[in-house]
Amino acid sequence: MNPDKCILIGAPVDCGKRRTGCLMGPDAYRTAGLNEALTDLGYHVEDRGNLTPAPFTAEPHPRLHALAETVAWTRTLADVAESSLGEGLPVFLGGDHALSLGTVAGAMRYAASEKRPLFVLWLDAHSDFHTPQSTESGNLHGTPLGYVTGRSGFDGFPKITDPLPEENVAIIGLRSVDPQERDALQKTAIHRVDMRDIDETGIARPLSAFLERVAAAGGMLHVSLDVDFLDPSVAPAVGTTVPGGATIREGHLVMEMLHDSGLMTSLDLVELNPFLDERGRTAQVMVDLAASAFGRRVFDRPTRAY
Repeated sequence: MNPDKCILIGAPVDCGKRRTGCLMGPDAYRTAGLNEALTDLGYHVEDRGNLTPAPFTAEPHPRLHALAETVAWTRTLADVAESSLGEGLPVFLGGDHALSLGTVAGAMRYAASEKRPLFVLWLDAHSDFHTPQSTESGNLHGTPLGYVTGRSGFDGFPKITDPLPEENVAIIGLRSVDPQERDALQKTAIHRVDMRDIDETGIARPLSAFLERVAAAGGMLHVSLDVDFLDPSVAPAVGTTVPGGATIREGHLVMEMLHDSGLMTSLDLVELNPFLDERGRTAQVMVDLAASAFGRRVFDRPTRAY
């Protein structure tokens, strides 16, 4: 793996929920200057364009939305994530959060081949710990962490032979968790940091503790950044808005700490729906956050006029 090489991989996944628009996300990140931002920071950036899912037959399911298409995307993204990690640091441009069914599974495969543990940092208002049986909405973008940690019910998806250990997962930014997910999560070793925790103790302390565990284990770190981790007042272009999210400053602090740690090995940028944006505002915010994760400092930041 070459840490100085960033591989941009468009994943226009728009099947994880019923509200469409996330398929435009990858090109919105490009238009907002992600390639240029990373290049300016000294990285060799290779943009491999947008993926398409493996062939599938669209068979309607009585309860789940776009099941066959989501399985097809999972197969494609798992293979691409595994192969691209051997070359550099992949950045997956989403696309809704169903893409992480594949990206995390592929990162798990690669980490196993390197005989290193994989850790996952989930920056999100939601826990995404449902199974296809427990989700009431039928939207599979709420299931990635359930899938990779080995919960049952993912028939037809690539088999997870060695589930991600629960203690290797940290969810930061929680503020909307379904009752069934809450009950299931409380029985796990997943690290959970909700917005009250952040209000009371700040965001740096729990993140630092998690990163110390990753470093001590010699682990790889997959980061999945959902637009709704941020407060909708600063990042409105998401179909799952929940008031009371992270501030811009908290978001940048997380990203700066990730860069300082040197631990991040792959990154998802998910749930951007440009159709809901205001003059590209959210896309630019996400690009700026990504730049912080790759080393942009306070004094380097451009002034924005939205």
